[in-house]
Amino acid sequence: MCGIVGAVAQRNIVPVLIEGLRRLEYRGYDSCGVAIHADGELKRARSVARVAELDAQSIKLQGYTGIAHTRWATHGAPTTLNAHPHFSHGSGKSARSARVALVHNGIIENHDELRAKLQAAGYVFESQTDTEVIAHLIDQLYEGDLFDAVQRAVRELHGAYAIAVFCRDEPHRVVGARAGSPLVVGIGEQENFLASDAMALAGTTDRIIYLEEGDVVDLQLARVWIVDSTGRPAQRPVRTVAAYSNAVELGPYRHFMQKEIFEQPRAIADTLEDVNDIGPDLFGDGAGDILKRIDSVLILACGTSYYAGCVARNWLEAIAQVPVAVEIASEYRYRISVPNPDALVVVISQSGETADTLAALKHAKSLGMHRTLAVCNVATSAMVRETALQFLTRAGVEIGVASTKAFTTQLVALYLLANAIAKAQGRLTPEREHAALRRLRHLPAAVGSVLAQEPHIIAVSEIFARKDNALFLGRGLHYPIALEGALKLKEISYIHAEAYPAGELKHGPLALVTDAMPVVTVAPNDALLEKLKSNMQEVRARGGQLFVFADADTHIESGEGVQVIRLPEHYGDLSPILHVVPLQLLAYHTAVARGTDVDKPRNLAKSVTVE
Repeated sequence: MCGIVGAVAQRNIVPVLIEGLRRLEYRGYDSCGVAIHADGELKRARSVARVAELDAQSIKLQGYTGIAHTRWATHGAPTTLNAHPHFSHGSGKSARSARVALVHNGIIENHDELRAKLQAAGYVFESQTDTEVIAHLIDQLYEGDLFDAVQRAVRELHGAYAIAVFCRDEPHRVVGARAGSPLVVGIGEQENFLASDAMALAGTTDRIIYLEEGDVVDLQLARVWIVDSTGRPAQRPVRTVAAYSNAVELGPYRHFMQKEIFEQPRAIADTLEDVNDIGPDLFGDGAGDILKRIDSVLILACGTSYYAGCVARNWLEAIAQVPVAVEIASEYRYRISVPNPDALVVVISQSGETADTLAALKHAKSLGMHRTLAVCNVATSAMVRETALQFLTRAGVEIGVASTKAFTTQLVALYLLANAIAKAQGRLTPEREHAALRRLRHLPAAVGSVLAQEPHIIAVSEIFARKDNALFLGRGLHYPIALEGALKLKEISYIHAEAYPAGELKHGPLALVTDAMPVVTVAPNDALLEKLKSNMQEVRARGGQLFVFADADTHIESGEGVQVIRLPEHYGDLSPILHVVPLQLLAYHTAVARGTDVDKPRNLAKSVTVE
């Protein structure tokens, strides 16, 4: 989502700030800006175009202290006046020289109340944002010490925030604070940095401090000072984080999404690299005792990760034989639920910073559910730090907003979890474990074979590109894959797409089927195949056009109104991982044919760090 970069240095930091924003473009944004301290004044440039246009605007800006931001609009439209950084000129006439500059990720829930108080005190608002409230509040509390003013200001804020702020009267000083939204410090030589993501600082520094919840940090040229939420000095470890330079190169691919689809065999192989057997130790110290004692599983996730959880429910109940509930994280904490302290709470997130999932995790823990596990792609994320157990997928950096390799590696992790729980509870025989390991080790090659179907899928995508609606059908393990396929298509091609269990056709969705409605069917050769074939006949009888992603041995043939895209082999329990890949390719090539911005679809962000 929104991105923050800040710096205090003895060199012109505008290029550093702009490059940091470029590295954060993948998160999604609709405006951007930069502000610096120069010649005793605050100066800024803002744009509702891309970072490249901001770079052209800021060519004349030079300064040693500054902040920059990419904004994904929440409060107020994506306009220049609403773009960050925001200034405060103090109370009274807005023509006065600006004193405070600030950027902000998150949402301030009590902004209306604070705005009214500040307006009564004479502050003039130029934007519709909740962010400008923070800038004016800090200005109002400022008495010569910016660090003190920020500490006092954040005590009045309700909601989630990561902020970076500097002051006209204190050159070479930037103050940051975080609560519910990530913020990191980059350590340099006689220079220091702030960012919402360590990737923004790749190539500038690899020495990173991850701020904890409630931290406030004071950055000066030779000093980084951190206090915790109580105001006490806090020591946070400095970690060395490898640069991401290779990951952000497009190479021979047209878009990052295409690159990431084709990286899935390697991502799966990397995720499985250290898996020599299936046991609780894959999930961290103490996992054996925890997994042995649990009596159920609660999965909390959002979006694509939620669909991974829905697939996992089938695996966990079939293999581990424990009951499973899968909850949309953004809904879970807003209803009265029955906590079970003997349940394993599994949170799934690519970034590990998904605000709704983090909040759901905290809610579950507040109810006494402390047996927690994160399935995540980022080792240093808040989610990994806040769970008792962890499994780190090794998808690598995912730039495209629409998740692909993160999803398939999550599925691998969750399949391992189902087998590990079964083993811990004495339900996994050595023969079943060896068979599962054999299938997992062949999985990268099997995915590679599916990717070879790309030319056929490109031809199908030309048909989809001319459609406005699509229906996706699946059954059992593959219904969540139909949901994921529909999500991918709507995310990047802007075609309205819905997914249903195929058995539900007669209960409403069949009314939508005409010759103008393409119907995508996920058709593995499993126990539900014959039932699925009957559902397909219901579509054909109404003139619907079927696009069937079928295993090689399903005996479904192309014909009038039916196009079959044949996968090379049936893969048993792991079939969902193979069947999602052609749906990713279908969405990608349909979007390309329609000319949409594949990697940065409108209105969406990569890391959803606000509720």
